[in-house]
Amino acid sequence: MQPYIPGEQPQGGKFIKLNTNENPYPPSPKVQQAIRDAASQPLERYPDPLGTAFRIRAAEVLGVEPDWILCGNGSDDILTILTRAFVGESDRLRLPYPSYILYRTLAQLQNATWEEIHFKSDFTLGDDFSKASDDLKLVFLPNPNSPSGTCLSADTIATIADQLPCPLLVDEAYADFADENCLDLVKRNPKVMVSRTLSKSYALAGLRFGFLVAHPEMIATLRKVKDSYNCDAISLAAATAAIDDQVWLQENRSRIIATRGRMIQSLRALGFTVTDSQANFAWCTLPGRTTKPLYESLKQDKVLVRYMNYPNWGDGLRISVGTDQQMDACLAMLAESLQRLPS
Repeated sequence: MQPYIPGEQPQGGKFIKLNTNENPYPPSPKVQQAIRDAASQPLERYPDPLGTAFRIRAAEVLGVEPDWILCGNGSDDILTILTRAFVGESDRLRLPYPSYILYRTLAQLQNATWEEIHFKSDFTLGDDFSKASDDLKLVFLPNPNSPSGTCLSADTIATIADQLPCPLLVDEAYADFADENCLDLVKRNPKVMVSRTLSKSYALAGLRFGFLVAHPEMIATLRKVKDSYNCDAISLAAATAAIDDQVWLQENRSRIIATRGRMIQSLRALGFTVTDSQANFAWCTLPGRTTKPLYESLKQDKVLVRYMNYPNWGDGLRISVGTDQQMDACLAMLAESLQRLPS
C-alpha cells in the first residue's frame, strides 16, 4: 500500500508555511492557561476515557446533548474509528475525487475497496455518488472539500443521504469557515454523522483533537471500537477551553475570511483560476500549464504551499490563508515567479 504523505513540516530554517491549512494565529489565551493547569495535575493518572467535560461544553455550543459526541485524537482518529466499525474486508468505502487522500489509506488498512466518484467540473456530484450497492458500507463526504474549498448545500447532502443504503460521514474539518454546515441534518437523519477538528479554526493542529456528532445509539456503538484512552488529559483540557471561547473563534474566523477574500482576488489578478473557497485555503490552477515550477520557486524562497497533482484531473497549488503579511509576501513572490519562469 502507498502511505499517506502529509504536507511538509520543515525542521530547520524560517519558512512562511502555507501548505497544511494551519491557523496562522495563536489559539485562545484560555487554551494556554488550561494546558498549564492540566500539566499541574497528576499525570500518572489516566484521562477521562469519554472526555466528559469537553462533551458537556461542546454540546452546549452545538445545540445537542453530550451523548451525541465522541472525542478523538484529531478528526483522523474519528475517520479511523468509523472505517474500522463499518468497513470490513472486501466491503466498499465511497468518496469523492479529488478529496482527502487519507480516506483510501483507511480502506486499505481494512483490506477493503474504495470507490472514487469524480466531482464534476463545478465540484458538484452526480447521481452515481448516491447510488446503492450491496457492498457499500460507508460514505465519506468532505464539506468543504479539500483541495477545492467548495461546499455542497445541506439540502443537497440531505438528498444524497436519503438515497444511500449506508451511513454518511460529512467531514466538516473546515466548516467553521463556511456559510453553512450539516449539524441540523444529523439531528434529522440518523444515517448522517459529522466530524469536526480543532486543528483549523481553533488553531490547535499541534495538539490533535477532533470529535464526531451523531445519534446517541451510533455514538454508543462506536465507543466499542475506539482506543480505550484515545485522548490525553492535556488535549482534553485544551479542547474544552478552546470550544468554550466562542468570542475568540468568531473574531478569528472573520479575520481569516477577510484575508481569504483579498487573497483570492489577488490570485485571480495574477492569472490563476481560483475556486470560490469556503475553507481557510484556496485552490489555484493555471490554464494550459503546470504549477509545479511555481511551487518549487516558492520553496526556494522559503514559502511553502501544497502542490497537488491528481491523475485524470490535473494539478494545482493549494495555498493556506496566512496572516495578511504572509499573504503579501507569497503573492509578491508568485508574481515574480510568473514573470521569470517560462509559460
